[in-house]
Amino acid sequence: MSSSGVNQLSQPCIYGHFVSSNAEHKSRFMKWLSKFFKGGSSSGGVSGGQQRPQFLGEESMVWRAPVRSLDDRSRAGKEKEELERAIALSLAEDLKRPPPNDMKRPQIAPNGYRWRTDSDEALARALQDDLSMPSYPPYAPREYYPRGYRVCGGCNRDIGFGNYLGCMGTFFHPQCFCCRACGFSITEREFSLSGKDAYHKSCFKELTHPKCEVCHQFIPTNGAGLIEYRCHPFWSQKYCPSHEHDNTARCCSCERLESWNARYISLEDGRSLCLECMESAIMDTGDCQPLYHAIRDYYEGMNMRLDQEIPMLLVERQALNEAIVGEKHGFHHMPETRGLCLSEEQTVTSIFKRPKIGGHRLVGMRTQPQKLTRRCEVTAILVLYGLPRLLTGAILAHELMHGWLRLKGYRNLNPEVEEGICQVLSYMWLESEVMPGFRNMPSTSAASSSSSSSSSSKKGGRSGVENKLGEFFMHQIAHDTSPAYGGGFRAANAAVNRYGLRSTLEHIRMTGSFPF
Repeated sequence: MSSSGVNQLSQPCIYGHFVSSNAEHKSRFMKWLSKFFKGGSSSGGVSGGQQRPQFLGEESMVWRAPVRSLDDRSRAGKEKEELERAIALSLAEDLKRPPPNDMKRPQIAPNGYRWRTDSDEALARALQDDLSMPSYPPYAPREYYPRGYRVCGGCNRDIGFGNYLGCMGTFFHPQCFCCRACGFSITEREFSLSGKDAYHKSCFKELTHPKCEVCHQFIPTNGAGLIEYRCHPFWSQKYCPSHEHDNTARCCSCERLESWNARYISLEDGRSLCLECMESAIMDTGDCQPLYHAIRDYYEGMNMRLDQEIPMLLVERQALNEAIVGEKHGFHHMPETRGLCLSEEQTVTSIFKRPKIGGHRLVGMRTQPQKLTRRCEVTAILVLYGLPRLLTGAILAHELMHGWLRLKGYRNLNPEVEEGICQVLSYMWLESEVMPGFRNMPSTSAASSSSSSSSSSKKGGRSGVENKLGEFFMHQIAHDTSPAYGGGFRAANAAVNRYGLRSTLEHIRMTGSFPF
């Protein structure tokens, strides 16, 4: 074996099996036969001077089969013909030489040909057997792949003859068959496919199986084996159905459920507030006054001036519910009323000093009772405390429209008309804040930014989080399902978009309904 580790092929040789009496005969014949074959081959190599190609790899060693001659005759036929010619020439030389002393001259047939003896027959058979033996080691033929036949689908290089993997008609080096998600090699017997991309089963589940955004676990399947979950229509928050009944806290402003990774702030009246809504929340009556006056200026900019000063108070949930009970007439948004326009004389407990944050609760809030006397058709506007600035402003815009209608003599309107047009004013104010200049209406941002309590307003602008909240509040108004607040808004908004606000209000004053 050479240093390269490949078996070298020796010169083909012929072996005879004769008795010692034929030694000299055999020696002469082998010398002649060696001369005969040496003429057609190069020294020290395989017939024709060609070394058989060898292909090495981890899979196998492949030998190319000997090249066939261009002659039409088969190899066996040519070897037989050469053997007969060699025997004939050898016998002819023997006839010309005197036999040794211990051997008899072979008998000559009458026609001049030499008779074949038993030793001649044995010699012929031995020569034929030796010549028929193959001069190269036997092998099991393997399929040969030329370079470029197998290209790795990962690195785009030739695979050659090493180990490889086949998947979906594509070949890979084992180290190149990687997960599309994590980038590590896939060594497991089972994996997942998405199109032509391969994944670990665990990585594919992470990508495709939804996780609950409350408990952060994979959402379980139902009895039918299907993944069933709840999804918020605006925020697209996915969560397990069980969280709707396991007392998971929900933000009273944006309606998102509390995540196990982030605690909500608990208000003293039982409500919860998420941290994003807490950033711009208005906590007492003093903080709300600048926003309230800015919205009054917004009405004046639309030629809807409020001639009388209407008191505005921030109250807790319990105080608001008590005021609703004391009000003799009016339509209230259920199940949660966030604002109220009072027309009766009542005593209301308002928030005098904002609370402080203690842990995950608000503590130290100071309240004071305030008696509201009737000097006009409207005695006060009440708004729930602890709501973000944009939501507080939207409630104020809605309740101020109730006050404007009563002060201007709009009497006995049905809930769909009155609540519908009030929702339109609330929606228009939010639109002016979130998308300034959309309807060429005045914005209250400049008027309220210098004195509002929200952190974003103190910096002179709103953050992207606050703008997103404003879009959600507009979405709430537009998709409300109640007949008065939802259906009334859509009818009123269609009339305002077609005829304008002033013409719609004049039609309501004269007919008590929207123009068609």
